[in-house]
Formats: sequence, structure tokens, C-alpha cells
Amino acid sequence: MRIMNVENRLQLVVDDRIVDVEAASAGAFPADVQSVYGRWDEFRGWADHASPAGGSPIPEHGVGAPVPQPRQIFAIGLNYKDHARESGLELPSSPMVFTKFPAAVAGPYDTIELPPGSVDFEVELVAVIGRRAHRVAEADAWNYVAGLTVGQDLSERDLQLQPPAPQQFNLAKSFAGFAPIGPCLVTADEFTDPDNVEIGCLLNGEQMQKAQTGELIFPVPALVAYLSSVLPLLPGDLIFTGTPSGIGWGRTPQRFLRPGDQLLSYVEGIGAMHHQFAPAAH
Repeated sequence: MRIMNVENRLQLVVDDRIVDVEAASAGAFPADVQSVYGRWDEFRGWADHASPAGGSPIPEHGVGAPVPQPRQIFAIGLNYKDHARESGLELPSSPMVFTKFPAAVAGPYDTIELPPGSVDFEVELVAVIGRRAHRVAEADAWNYVAGLTVGQDLSERDLQLQPPAPQQFNLAKSFAGFAPIGPCLVTADEFTDPDNVEIGCLLNGEQMQKAQTGELIFPVPALVAYLSSVLPLLPGDLIFTGTPSGIGWGRTPQRFLRPGDQLLSYVEGIGAMHHQFAPAAH
């Protein structure tokens, strides 16, 4: 199953067309996209047996984040071996966790303003929670995941790495637009292997990052188990699972985002986000 947010209305993707959920369900499920995660099991039950006819072509405009207002956003650092090496850091023995603030969420095709400093790109697979998860076993973790989407963990490195130690990541990764996700959410059963899909990004047409999520040190089930051992994960929460090597900060010379740049971020089986960047308004 695939869902999208089009003009702030929940859409079911059927045969490359979108069907308005509120209309197709005769009002059983509202247009509000965020609310569906609180009723995920019920919604899946309806969607799995629904046979909505008609629909509209998937638009090029008006597509928003498939999770527009998450209550919690978790992000994982150094979760690919090659990325840890390019960062000059040892492999973690447990997940390195930080947060992005929900106000940073943006859509998959937005123009994003660049604050002063050194803004970097980090394409990531994002897991979306579909059930309240607390002390979940790793073997059961996929049962608590609504689906997967594409994300960018945009990061302003000057603020992220400024002293004193230990550095605080959260603000540097939470400027407006720094957590874009989309273009749709795809349930795990749509993948041959949801634990191993291709991920990558291109900057102005040049491949910058490319990997398989099977290279994750801590895959999605391990992250759900680890995080839920500490606190409850709530329906609609996001887990940015980490980025592979190839970030701008680790290159020689370093390459940061500039106004006018075009960034394409993709995950196999989900789709691609397209972002352009503009100078911050004063």
C-alpha cells in the first residue's frame, strides 16, 4: 500500500493514480493526513479490501510530507560503516541517537532556504511508526512500522560542530525545511526485502551518495527495539535511519549546498524527492 499527501488531503495510490481517502471511504477516514497514523490498523484493514475506482493522475505540485506533523523525530548517526570512516569516527556499539524538531518537516518538492553556514546533504531511509511501541522485541518490530519513506537529514555543519564539546546536533539539523520527507509512504509488504533497498542522492545531476540499506549497522527492527526500550514510540513518529558515505563535509574539497542547487534523493521502491535551494530571506 502507498499513501500520499496531496493538497493536505490523504490519498491512496492505486495503479499510479491517487484516490481521495475521505471520499472513497464515505467519510470513515478524514482527509487529515496525520490522523491516519492513530488508526493505522483500522485503516490498513479498510485499504486492503477497498477497490476504489477512478482517481486522478499523481500531480507534480501540491504534494506534501506524508507525515506532516510527527510528534517525535529520532535520527541515527554513523549507521553505515563507510560514513563512520569518512567522519573519522569509530563504529558505534549501540545506536547514536539525536533528534530533529518537528517544525523542520517539509515536503518532497519544496524550495528550501539556506541559512548562513555550511549546509550539507544526508539522504536517509525513514521509518514511520504505526502503533504505539514500548519495549518492543526486535523480532516483532516490523509489526509496529506503518511504512517507509525517503528523507533528507539536512545539516548546518558550522553550528553542528561548534565547541564546546559535546556538540549539540539538534538545532543544526532543525532549520526550517531541514527534514523533508516523501513523496509517499510505502508499507513493508510492497518490498521484496524492506531491509535491503538502494538509496542515494544526486546534486545537480552528479551522484553523491549510493548504497544499500542492507549495509545499515542497526537496521530498522533494531532501531525500533532500541528506541522503544527507552520511551514509547508514538503513531506517526519518524526514525531517520542514518546516511551512507558521500556527504559534502567528507569530500575533498568539501561540497556544501548553494542557492540554485538541485538535489534529488531517492529510495528504491518508494520514489524520489526533488529539492531546490534559495538564499534565506532577510
